Amino acid sequence: MARCFRSLLIAITSLWMLSSLIRSSDAAGIATYWGQHTDEGSLEDACRRNTYDYVNLAFLINFGGGQTPELNLAGHCEPSDCSSLSSEIKACQSRGTQVLLSLGGAPNLSSADDAKEVASYLYNNFLGGKSENRPLGDAVLDGIDFHIQAGKRDFLDDLAKALSEYSTSERRVHLSAAPQCFYPDYYLDAAIRTGLFDYVWVQFYNNPPCQYSMGNANNLFYSWSSHWASYPGVNKLFLGLPASPEAAPSGGYIPPRVLIREILPYVRGYPNYGGVMLWNAFYDENYSQAIRPYINPETLACDRKSMLKSPSNCDIKIKSYVTK
Repeated sequence: MARCFRSLLIAITSLWMLSSLIRSSDAAGIATYWGQHTDEGSLEDACRRNTYDYVNLAFLINFGGGQTPELNLAGHCEPSDCSSLSSEIKACQSRGTQVLLSLGGAPNLSSADDAKEVASYLYNNFLGGKSENRPLGDAVLDGIDFHIQAGKRDFLDDLAKALSEYSTSERRVHLSAAPQCFYPDYYLDAAIRTGLFDYVWVQFYNNPPCQYSMGNANNLFYSWSSHWASYPGVNKLFLGLPASPEAAPSGGYIPPRVLIREILPYVRGYPNYGGVMLWNAFYDENYSQAIRPYINPETLACDRKSMLKSPSNCDIKIKSYVTK
């Protein structure tokens, strides 16, 4: 009995380690936001957890209409000089974690040409371009996230198109969006419909009509299946959730046990399922660690019953997945 338990423990540990290390483009993953709490730890600390595949730096505000864009990382650094984060960004990327810059605040784009100018600014100051005063130093971010909940919605689709034109065969400019689950999203609908966004992490929280509430997932399931899973332009669809009850004052928190047993088996059944987004790193004490082994359906080939019945076969399945 002790030997069987020991084999089970080893298999479960291997499963968690495997799901933490996988960073393939096809695998589902976990995204989060970092930068809105001074006491959330460093960016590198967040990546050291080995639970995040994507980290959005929140936020860049004041863009469009001749405004001077400004980093607002809640006291982690001075807005005009956050070059101290350069080494941390590179450390995250060396672990296989994509680091994106999240656009927040209230955009004020006045035309398609204005959108192209903002795209040029973003490319030269944060992506693969060149500028004498790069706010994050010489680190090259992996892409741009659209987290727009205020301001003008005009020409955000043009901004996405202009940014995508900077992608090359050597380096892709990844685009992501964080729309509200209420369908369609007022600010990001036109942009998402361009089909240019690699990742769409829908906020299924702070929105009672389409979120999990008091043990009932019907509204969430309906929104996921009837609206977002078939939404034109959505390539990889993520379930956006609060990492704790305090992270979403208007609700939407799902206990990890419920997410694992009831929610993930449902959303994983859709072909464009991409994983889970958690708001945010500050509130994530151990939520991402608890759900990490269950994000990728492939890693669940070795369930508890198969581990108990034949741990050696389960080990073979785990090893075969590593080689893919």
